[in-house]
Amino acid sequence: MGDYLLGLDAGNTVIKAVIFDRKGKEIASAAAEGHSRMPYPGHVERDLDELWENARRVIRKCIDEAGIDAGELAAIGCAGHGNGLYALDHEGRPLLGIQSLDTRAAALVEEWTSQGVGDRTYPIGQQRPWPSQTPTLLAWMKRYRPEVFASIGTIFLCKDFIVNRLTGARVSDVSDMTGCGLLNVAGRHYDRELMAAYGLCESMDLLPPLVESAEIAGRITEAAAAGTGLAAGTPVVGGLFDVVASAIGSGVTRTGAASIIAGTWSINQVIIERPELQGPVFMSSTFDRDRYMAIESSATSAANLEWLVREFFSEVRSDGRSPFDLCCELASSSDPAFDDPIYHPYLYGAQQDGSARAGFYGIAGWHTKGHLVRAVLEGVAFGHRQHIETMRKAGAAFDEAVLSGGGSRSLIWPQIFADVIGVPVSVAGSRETGALGAAIAAATGVGIFSDFAEGAAAMVKTERHYLPNRALEAHYARRYALYRDIADVMTPLWRRLSAMQAITAGVAA
Repeated sequence: MGDYLLGLDAGNTVIKAVIFDRKGKEIASAAAEGHSRMPYPGHVERDLDELWENARRVIRKCIDEAGIDAGELAAIGCAGHGNGLYALDHEGRPLLGIQSLDTRAAALVEEWTSQGVGDRTYPIGQQRPWPSQTPTLLAWMKRYRPEVFASIGTIFLCKDFIVNRLTGARVSDVSDMTGCGLLNVAGRHYDRELMAAYGLCESMDLLPPLVESAEIAGRITEAAAAGTGLAAGTPVVGGLFDVVASAIGSGVTRTGAASIIAGTWSINQVIIERPELQGPVFMSSTFDRDRYMAIESSATSAANLEWLVREFFSEVRSDGRSPFDLCCELASSSDPAFDDPIYHPYLYGAQQDGSARAGFYGIAGWHTKGHLVRAVLEGVAFGHRQHIETMRKAGAAFDEAVLSGGGSRSLIWPQIFADVIGVPVSVAGSRETGALGAAIAAATGVGIFSDFAEGAAAMVKTERHYLPNRALEAHYARRYALYRDIADVMTPLWRRLSAMQAITAGVAA
C-alpha cells in the first residue's frame, strides 16, 4: 500500500488538492479558483465543466509538485461544501451547479414557514427549510424552472460530482446528505415522508445510493487517470461534508469537542452521541457510524473579510504584506471602544432569514479604516457567538474550541474569537483541515487507521493557543447586545429589500 494520501477540498470558490504522508505532513498542494455566475440577484451558480477542469488541473499539478509516482497514493478522499444543488441529467451529463451562497428561495422559505413546513421536516431531518438548503432549492426549481427540474437525473452535492468524475460512481455519503436535510437523521436513510413535506415525492428516485464517509465508493477510471495523472484503480472513499472533514482535520474527534470554522461559512459544531437536544439547532450531520455533529451555521464568516479586501484593499501593497495581513494590522491599531462601529456579516443573508443584508452602523467622523476592519472582524465573531448560544441552550455545551478556516490564519482574529465567545481557542496546525480530514477518511477506508480518532491522533498538529481576556467580557457583552438589537430593528427593512429583489429576479415576492 502506498505511503501517501490525496485529500481534495471543493469549496464554494476554490478547489484544493493536497498530498499528505501518513504523519500528516503536507507534501504538495495546488489550488484553483472558480467563477460564480450571478444571473439574477440572489442567484449564485457555477459551471460544472469548469469545476471538473479545475479539479483535474490541481490534482495533476499536486502530483507533479510532490515528485512522487501516482501509484504511491494509497487512497483519495474528497470533501466539499454542503447544501446548494448539484445535478446530472438523465444521461449523466453535468446539468446544474447552485452554490450554498444562493438565496433565490428566500420567499419560498417564508411561505413554508407560514405553513408550518419546518414542523414536519425537523423531527425527521433535523432541519427546517432555509434558502440554500438542497431540498428547498430543488422545490424552487420544480416551481419556477420546471423544464430544468424535469431534466434532473441525479441529485448531487459538490464533492459527489468530483467523486463521480473520478470514478463514474453516482453515490453520496451519509454526512453530506444528513447535512443538507435529505435524510432521516436517526435512521440514516432517505425518507418518503420527509420528501413529501418538501413536496418532492417524485424526486426519491433521483437520490443517489448512500455510502459511509470512509467507505470505498469507487476507483479511478482510465479516463480520469489520463486527465489527472492519477493511477487507474486507486480507491476513492465516499468523502465528507466539508465542515465534518475540517473538524477531523483540526483534531476534533471526541464527543463534546467543538470545532469552529471561519471560512466562507460560519460553522460552529459539537460532536454529540445522539441527534437529540433540548432545543432545535440549525442542522445535524453524522460524524461516524455511531455519533453526530450538532451544527449551527450560516454564510456569515470570513467571506465578509474577503469581500472587504476585494473591494477596498485589493490594489494595496505595503512592504510585501498581503492585503489580509494589512487589514488585520489596521484592526489592531486601536483599542476596542464601545462606540466603535457595528457590522452585520449578512452579505449572503442570515441563517433563517435570507432577506438579511450586511451593513455598518454607528460610523462617526473620527472612525478610520482600522475601526471599520475591526468592526468586520467583531461582527463575524458575533455571528459565531449567536450560533454558539443556540447550541448551548440546546445542551451542546463545550469549554474550549479549535478554530480553523481562513480566519484562523490571522494573528488577531483568533484572539477576538476567544474574547467574544469566552472560551480558550486553539488554532489547527494545518491550514488545509478540510483536505486533511478527507485524507484521514481515505486512510481509514483502506485500513491504515481503525477510525477517525486514530487517524487524527497520527496526522493532526496544533499550532497556537488563545485565552479569553476576561477584562473585555463585559465590553463584548454590551457590544453583542447592541448587535442583536440593531438586527431586530433592521429585519422589516431587509424584507422590503428582499421583495424588490424578487421582483427584479422575475419571481413573485
